[in-house]
Amino acid sequence: MTILRRTADLRSRVAGWRRSGETVAVVPTMGALHDGHLSLVRAARAVCERVIVTIFVNPRQFNSPEDYAKYPRTEEADAALLAPYGVDVVFVPEVEEMYPPGFATTVSVTGVTEPLEGAHRPGHFDGVATVVTKLLTMTGADRAFFGEKDWQQLLLVRRLVGDLNLPVEIVGCPTVRETDALALSSRNLRLSPRERQMASALPEALAAVAQAVESGAPAAPALESARRHLADAGFGEIEYLDLRDAETLGEARHGAPARLLVAAWAGNVRLIDNMPVTLPAPLNQLQVRQA
Repeated sequence: MTILRRTADLRSRVAGWRRSGETVAVVPTMGALHDGHLSLVRAARAVCERVIVTIFVNPRQFNSPEDYAKYPRTEEADAALLAPYGVDVVFVPEVEEMYPPGFATTVSVTGVTEPLEGAHRPGHFDGVATVVTKLLTMTGADRAFFGEKDWQQLLLVRRLVGDLNLPVEIVGCPTVRETDALALSSRNLRLSPRERQMASALPEALAAVAQAVESGAPAAPALESARRHLADAGFGEIEYLDLRDAETLGEARHGAPARLLVAAWAGNVRLIDNMPVTLPAPLNQLQVRQA
């Protein structure tokens, strides 16, 4: 496993693989790796001959300088975690390598980026879209692997790749969870013991809503009950807890894939999560006439 920091070195390495006819996967991360990231690496290793993991804490997707400063940076530990997984290159660029003096380009995706995270974190998704575009073109990967935990981000990346005709397949991988069902996240490292215990209420609330609406109950009361459950558990601000169409993030429709999405504060740590929901199909016209 080689650690590279310069784009020119990365492209030279990838060009050699290309000359040998080898397929290339990339797993973009911001470091502080955990089993969720490693599941993406395993998925990449299973289908591609070469695997690149990128580690870059992207300043352009943070709304708060304080949050950016506090984000864990654990390069040495990350490299040790990756070593047994057959990763070929870890690309760890400096900020100046990604955004050199005079950098003046922003990639922006509308539509799926506007509700939920987009409403609460203005400019966040422009930073995500810009850095993902750069990493995909720098690595020249055939496949890129992203976790479903960041569902809205995954939709953004798929739209970006489709709209710009980028020659890369985007692979979404299931969320990896702790034994109490809390979604793995680098931000979990910042939870106090009490907050970590409290955080298990987040997947509990989503699971309760999913069970209710899949049984035919109306969504609004189930969502309100989930908000009360989070407040009773000790969560602070609940930025959103909503049921949306899984592909457009518009209004959920009966008979179409849907997604529950949440962002809430446990102390000073902002946690997000989501779960798939299957809404009952509407009565067809024959059933309506018979009724």
